[in-house]
Amino acid sequence: MVARLIDEDPEGAYGYSRVALRLASRVAAVREAAGFAAYANQKYNEALAEFRAARRMTGNVELWPVMADCERGLGRPEKALDMAGAPDVNKLDKAGQVEMRLVAAGARRDMGQLDAAIVTLQSPELASNSVQPWTARLRYAYADALLAAGREDEAREWFAKAVESDKDGSTDASDRLAELDGVEFVDAFDDSDDEGAPGAAGLDTEDDADDADDGDRDVEVRDAK
Repeated sequence: MVARLIDEDPEGAYGYSRVALRLASRVAAVREAAGFAAYANQKYNEALAEFRAARRMTGNVELWPVMADCERGLGRPEKALDMAGAPDVNKLDKAGQVEMRLVAAGARRDMGQLDAAIVTLQSPELASNSVQPWTARLRYAYADALLAAGREDEAREWFAKAVESDKDGSTDASDRLAELDGVEFVDAFDDSDDEGAPGAAGLDTEDDADDADDGDRDVEVRDAK
């Protein structure tokens, strides 16, 4: 239930995770799920404690990036950077290393180091034309950092690249790109535009309606003749 609800109803997922903890707190998967539920609700101190518990139980390093991000959430970007340089990072798979790079860049931005954040994201994974599960998010983060640094033309280029690789809509790169291009989306079904809109017969004004009625009467007269 935590996995099912965490994206659409994080509070509900968190509630289920608390029940699971009461029933099976010594199961690593339960502690991990509880960590993600707390993380989704921005309860970073609680999430970090659960992730640490899961890691102690399994010895697995895959939670290292999200643990570092919890440190960011707690206002400790320096600690997140320390974790980004720890030996545990070398034990992560490629996806985990990219995630750690994203966290490190975020920590740099937290500290106001925009240029360092941009450099942190520059990597073989960013330069690669191969589209991987992390590609869209990496390109998006790079574009966002460039924009924050005032490098708008480069940011637009990378938001476009993020759109190309974001097949499942995991980012709002298309919206950001449209914003940079000055494109404004209007809801065609906005009720506020009803006033002055054509009626069911396609008539714009009462005068048009009267003219239409006159036309109908003319037809009746001609038919009568």
